[in-house]
Amino acid sequence: MTFTILEQISAHISFYLLLFVTLIYWGKFIYINNKTLKVLGKIGMIIAFVSITIFLLTRWIISKHFPLSNLYESSMFLSWALTLIHSILGSRSKNDWISVITAPSAMLAHGFATLGLPKEMQESLYLVPALQSHWLIMHVTTMILSYATLLCGSLLAIALSVIVATKQKNFPLIFGFSISKAYQKIIESHIYSYESQKTLLRFINFRKWQLIEELDNWSYRIISLGFPLPTIGILSGAVWANEAWGSYWNRDPKETWALITWLIFAIYLHSRMIKIWHRKQSAIIGSLGFFIIWICYLGVNLLGKGLHSYGWLL
Repeated sequence: MTFTILEQISAHISFYLLLFVTLIYWGKFIYINNKTLKVLGKIGMIIAFVSITIFLLTRWIISKHFPLSNLYESSMFLSWALTLIHSILGSRSKNDWISVITAPSAMLAHGFATLGLPKEMQESLYLVPALQSHWLIMHVTTMILSYATLLCGSLLAIALSVIVATKQKNFPLIFGFSISKAYQKIIESHIYSYESQKTLLRFINFRKWQLIEELDNWSYRIISLGFPLPTIGILSGAVWANEAWGSYWNRDPKETWALITWLIFAIYLHSRMIKIWHRKQSAIIGSLGFFIIWICYLGVNLLGKGLHSYGWLL
């Protein structure tokens, strides 16, 4: 009873903290540049990470198996992985724009689990015989971690695609770069002399180029870091499938879409390594991976078909 209450409290605390942190980073994104908010955001994310960790540990104690047996638990683990990635990237990057992406991602994954799923799917149940294996931790953990990592990289690729497609005159207002007072005065006073326009455009082009370089670099690095994870997950899943179902490949929808996901990011990395496409084309492939991941993770499961189905919609 005590662990059940602790589980519920930690789930509620972590969600509201993630919501609070998301509002903070998006507030900073729209020019509310305050050091106190930045500190509060970091502290809030750390407490949220600890709260989700406590939730997973208590869930493990209550169910007596690793908490990755249904959609609710895997979504909470996905939120935990996204908060972990947020903390790692936040410590390595000097800019807050990565937090603008990772914080709401963790919050939405958590919100889907706690608010979007029915109560019966949130209950802890006994493992079916096929899941009673030591492969559960290795296979499912690596796959969820790969989803979290590749989702972050894909979101950065989407942001890169949007910036490249954004008109130059609208760029400073859309992407939250603080313009120095001199340039801000030029905009506010409507002084459109040739020299002022030329200076302002040079400044905007430089900041846009700078952001594009950073987004491209971080997107490539994060996807490169995450790509080995689905590789390990698919291989370990094949071994587990052979033990549980007698075949390494069962043409299951989940297996098929996992392979498609792997191929999409393999194409992205291949295009970056041999430089056969420009940055924009590679970013489009990375952006496509975002939607493929969600089809693999949720779309297949919620249809209620296949060996990996959670059977919610049908």
